[in-house]
Amino acid sequence: MPVLQFAASLRNSRLDNIETFIGSAPMMQILSGAIPSSVSAANSGTLLAEMQLPSDWMGVASSGSKQKLGTWQDASACATGPAGYFRIKDTAAASTWIQGNVGGTGSGSALELDNTSITSGQQVTINTFTLTDGNND
Repeated sequence: MPVLQFAASLRNSRLDNIETFIGSAPMMQILSGAIPSSVSAANSGTLLAEMQLPSDWMGVASSGSKQKLGTWQDASACATGPAGYFRIKDTAAASTWIQGNVGGTGSGSALELDNTSITSGQQVTINTFTLTDGNND
């Protein structure tokens, strides 16, 4: 079985390039249902919340991970339902670049919400979002 290990500085560089590649102020969507099979697949489920992320939306990577910067919040949810997954898209929400699971506070999910049972019109706040690069040294 092959083993790959990357220095923390390389992992940090890869992570910091994600924000540069996607660009400033991308669109975050939270949807119900099962996560699509790939980022190139169409959305599944119902769009529950949508928010424009801050222009500088991620911190600087350290020790192979990076966290969200600023407030990630939708003042008024689009629909009612249980949060199933998230997608980060370009500013125009045309292309999906990242998708993953959603959990409540303390769940250990890449994206943690203040409340995973979303009701139309409620404020939706993302408490935690962390990207971690694998193959650490």
